[in-house]
Amino acid sequence: MATITQQDVAPLHKQLNITVNKEDYLPQFEKSIKDYSKKANIPGFRKGMVPAGLIKKMYGPSLFTDEVLRTVDKEVFKFIEDEKLEIFAQPLPVDFNLQQLDVNNPENYTFTFEVGMKPEVQVPDLSKESVKRYKVSVTDEMVAEEVERLRTRYGNMSEPETVQGEETVLNVTFVETDAQGAEVEGGIRKDNSVLLKYFKESFRQNVLGKKKDDTIQLSLDEAFDDKEKQWILQDLGIDSATDKHFKLLITKLGLVEPRELNEEFFKQLFPNEEIKTGEDFKARVKDELQKQWDAESRNQLQHNLYHVLLEHTRIDFPAEFLKRWLKTQGKEGAVKSDEEVEAEFPAFINQLKWTLITDELIKKGGVEVSQDELRQFAKQQLFGYMGMAAAADEEQDWVRDYIDRMMKDRKYVEDAYNRLQTQKMFDWAEGQVNAVETPVSKEEFIKMNEEQQHHHH
Repeated sequence: MATITQQDVAPLHKQLNITVNKEDYLPQFEKSIKDYSKKANIPGFRKGMVPAGLIKKMYGPSLFTDEVLRTVDKEVFKFIEDEKLEIFAQPLPVDFNLQQLDVNNPENYTFTFEVGMKPEVQVPDLSKESVKRYKVSVTDEMVAEEVERLRTRYGNMSEPETVQGEETVLNVTFVETDAQGAEVEGGIRKDNSVLLKYFKESFRQNVLGKKKDDTIQLSLDEAFDDKEKQWILQDLGIDSATDKHFKLLITKLGLVEPRELNEEFFKQLFPNEEIKTGEDFKARVKDELQKQWDAESRNQLQHNLYHVLLEHTRIDFPAEFLKRWLKTQGKEGAVKSDEEVEAEFPAFINQLKWTLITDELIKKGGVEVSQDELRQFAKQQLFGYMGMAAAADEEQDWVRDYIDRMMKDRKYVEDAYNRLQTQKMFDWAEGQVNAVETPVSKEEFIKMNEEQQHHHH
């Protein structure tokens, strides 16, 4: 019977010494030889009639090594399970001399492994943490902007004869030219769409009144302000506008006519509600905007909770063991250099720390994800992709078939499970904090988020 002893190398870092007796592996090795002799296809012998002695001579060493190592693995993992050792990753072999294995002289063999133990995790008491819940107040101006955006988004597109106003859409082909307007051989030629208001105000008179098939000669610097110019440069695949000249060939004109504020429009946006007047519509839009900003605020609160938990949870790790383990995780089994390990270790340990914190919060919050929740998640995703409302009570056959198919996709189910579990964990954590509601303007909130993202990147 195999014997295993353990000893501490450092805090949370143990060494396991295992000795397997020949009685542990020899019967299975001999069975492997017999099984192999029945399957072997060797010239001069009928299948299944190859002598076991010949098989042992030809394949014995590799079968012997496989069986000893299989026995070692089985005994080590049984010991870890029996002793309830919470370990990171896999045991790492330390003294693993395979030269000692001799198929012609089976003995008791000793091997040594290292294991890194998972530390105890004490997350902070979230009820004592100082956290703010920002509340963006939706103003009449924000509502008016959103109403105009919706009227334009759902507006009717017409094709005017000439460029008329700021909202006129110009479908154009950018054709690269020299400063005199002659087309550059092999130069840039790219289709694009621009609104008249994207041009510099001082340049717009060169565009007003133009018709389909007309051309406009320009340099990017004179025609566009920095923001629009950067967008066009990116689309054209160039880095700089310096000395870049183009002829714009107008291929089509379009103009969005904003929708009227009438019951037909209200019904299109809110099909399950009775909205009769423009004022009622604005009030409903305001409710939707408030929900959106509350969701943004909640995302930021949960982002702050993430950092509070990371910064205020102290966890000791078996660093030397983890570095040695990380060293073995190169591509296609390659060994990483010490420099690579040191460079990767801070991010690796941060992710590992968050994983342990997450596990603890899930346990504390009793977080579970049901099969029904997974199916509902798949349904919402499907309807989201298709731009449909997911409020239908009765699932149609094609929807049910789609969800059934997704539930058989293991990768999809694992991803959906993790996303739902993480969200429910944050929901629980959010319920533990005594967040102070703090009013802010939309501009203040956006600036705060931008500074936060800049700081963490």
